[in-house]
Amino acid sequence: MSVRPNVRPAGHKPPFWRDRAKRALIFQLILVAVVAAFLIYIIGNTQANLNARGITTGFGFLGNTAGFGIGQTLIEYSSQSTYGRTFVIGLLNTLLVGGLGVLAASIIGFIVGIARLSPNWLISKLANAYIETFRNIPLLLQIFFWYFAVLRTLPSARESMAFGEAIFLNVRGLYLPQPLFESGFGLIPATFVVAIIASIALVIWNRRRHEATGKRLPVFWMSLVIIFGLPLLILVATGVPVTWEMPVLRGFNFGGGITIIPEFLALWLALSIYTASFIAEIVRSGIQAIPHGQTEAAQALSLPRKLVLRLVVIPQAMRVIIPPLTSQYLNLIKNSSLATAIGYPDLVSVFAGTTLNQTGQAIEVIAMTMAVYLIISLLVSMFMNWFNARVALVER
Repeated sequence: MSVRPNVRPAGHKPPFWRDRAKRALIFQLILVAVVAAFLIYIIGNTQANLNARGITTGFGFLGNTAGFGIGQTLIEYSSQSTYGRTFVIGLLNTLLVGGLGVLAASIIGFIVGIARLSPNWLISKLANAYIETFRNIPLLLQIFFWYFAVLRTLPSARESMAFGEAIFLNVRGLYLPQPLFESGFGLIPATFVVAIIASIALVIWNRRRHEATGKRLPVFWMSLVIIFGLPLLILVATGVPVTWEMPVLRGFNFGGGITIIPEFLALWLALSIYTASFIAEIVRSGIQAIPHGQTEAAQALSLPRKLVLRLVVIPQAMRVIIPPLTSQYLNLIKNSSLATAIGYPDLVSVFAGTTLNQTGQAIEVIAMTMAVYLIISLLVSMFMNWFNARVALVER
């Protein structure tokens, strides 16, 4: 008895439930429909609850008077300003502590990371102790330490710690001289920008000259002279159109000058020191990822240790360091939202806190706050990805 092979006739199409592509498409459509139905339900339920409580939606509240003060403002603000102004104030304060935190954490992290690999036993152990100590203490506790245990124990204004006759530190903050710019000062920042552009052009020219002839110029020191010397020369030529307003003790507090509140100092120190401990480990691992043969080859050319580190090790290590470094920058910026624990007037404290409580516009306020952090994180990621692409090895 012969058995006929199970051969489908030409042109036969399997049922759609046996076609993987069609099944996948159907499942995706069902998933999209379920998500859309869920969102419609949530939006409808939210709208019904808002109407039942008499809460109006929209962003019209941003034009209403805020009616409360803010301890630190980078632009003009008063209690008669609008809620939109409070949003800008909180955003600027967040960008200030985040930007300065990234800068300080990078400097400290690179120094400690390199010191961690120092052949000097004491320096290496101190760097390791720094990393293991600050990396394993929660950030919020470090913020509390700097604020309550350090800054809040400083003397009163009348017994301030004085640094010369211009800088004073007390329980109410750090007081610095404030520059007052006169007419003609606009040439100084313009000259500074021109000096930066000239320094970049010098670095590019020096790199191409080195590739063509093998000769190098001390471009680092030349750039420093250009960036700082040229504006200083213009400053002297224009008669130094800057005067300084000194902080002066008036009654129980200082007046005049620049005041840096203790909440900012505590948050900035905690963010910088905490994040720097992670950056230090990233730098250490990036340097150790470089094959030891690269270092031996550079030493065989009789290059000093500093040049080996600056010209051979660090440039190659940056390709390993940058991707995890981006995550630390993003973490620092987002961790700045812990400022509300000590009352620093950042975006979360001022806008998502006080403004939300006074207006009741929870959806709009939280949506704007989330959008700000999302946009900042995306911009930082885009810049770091661009920088990473610039230093990455290009295969030929």
